[in-house]
Amino acid sequence: MRDVEDPRPYRDLPMPEVVEGHSRAWLATEPARRQVARPRPSATVMLLREASAMLLREASAGPGVEVFVLRRAATMAFAPGMVAFPGGGVDPRDADQDVPWAGPSPLRWAELLGTGEDVARELVTAAAREVFEECGVLLAGPGPHEVVADVAGPSWRQERQALLDRTQSFGELLARRGLVLRTDLMALRAHWTTPVCEPRRYDTRFFAARMPRGQRADGETTEAERSSWSAPAEVLQHQQVGREILLPPTQVMLEQLREVQDLDAWLAGPVAVHPVRPWPVEHDGRLWMRCPVDAAGHGVPAAVVP
Repeated sequence: MRDVEDPRPYRDLPMPEVVEGHSRAWLATEPARRQVARPRPSATVMLLREASAMLLREASAGPGVEVFVLRRAATMAFAPGMVAFPGGGVDPRDADQDVPWAGPSPLRWAELLGTGEDVARELVTAAAREVFEECGVLLAGPGPHEVVADVAGPSWRQERQALLDRTQSFGELLARRGLVLRTDLMALRAHWTTPVCEPRRYDTRFFAARMPRGQRADGETTEAERSSWSAPAEVLQHQQVGREILLPPTQVMLEQLREVQDLDAWLAGPVAVHPVRPWPVEHDGRLWMRCPVDAAGHGVPAAVVP
C-alpha cells in the first residue's frame, strides 16, 4: 500500500500481462483514432464472513474476515483467469419496478449511488441476482427482517438456471417464492470503470454483504474455474508471488478488506464513494493503471488523471 503521507491523488497499479497487448496498441494509436467502448453498467458483491478459527490459528492473526472469490475461466472474454468477486452486467429486467423490495428505497439508493432512481433499482437488483446466479447465495427473505435459510436444493438450482437462460427475471423468482429483496443486507463500497483502453468495459458498483446464516456459497458457475473462501491477505500474497492475477479494483478492495477487524462495524460505516477511472501509463519499462484513489483505496473526487 502507498504510504499514508504520500500526497499524490493516485496510485499506479500493475497492469496484468494478459491485457498489456491491446493496451499498448491503444496507447500507440493516434489519439484521434482511438476507439473507446461504452462501459456497460454492472454490479459485483463481496460476500464476507468472520475468519474461521483454523485460519486465525494458521495465520497467528487477530479477528478478520474471509471473502468469497472466483477465479474466472480462461475462456472468458473479460478478465480471463483472474480472481474476482461474484458479479456481472445489468439485465434490462433488473429495472422492473415490481421487484419485491425491503430495506433502503430505490430513492435512497439513488442518493448513495449518484444515479437516477431507475438506475439505482437495476444496479441493486443486478447485484443480488448475480450473487445468486454465480454462487447460490440469496439476499432475500419472506419478510423485511428475515433471510431464507437454505437455497441449496434441486428446485433452487432450477431457479438459478432459469435466471441464466433468461426464462425468468429476478423479480418473478422472488414474487413466486413469496420473498422480498433485502437491500439492507448490502453496503455500497466503491465505483470503478474499466479503463478506456479495454475493448470490453464495465461501469461497476462494488457492494459488500455478510454471508447469510444457513446458506452456502458454492461457486457453481460456468464463468469460473475455481472458487473459495479466502483471507484477503492470502490472495494479495498469491498475487505478489505470481500465483494469482488481480485487476486494480480487486486488489484495492482486498487491501481494504485486509484491514477489517469488526465486520458489522465496517459494513455499517459510511463511505464516500467517488468514481475511479484508471488510465494506462507507461514507466519503468512496463505498463501501469493510474488509479485516482487515496492511501486507503477510496476514490478521490475530481482527481487529475493521468
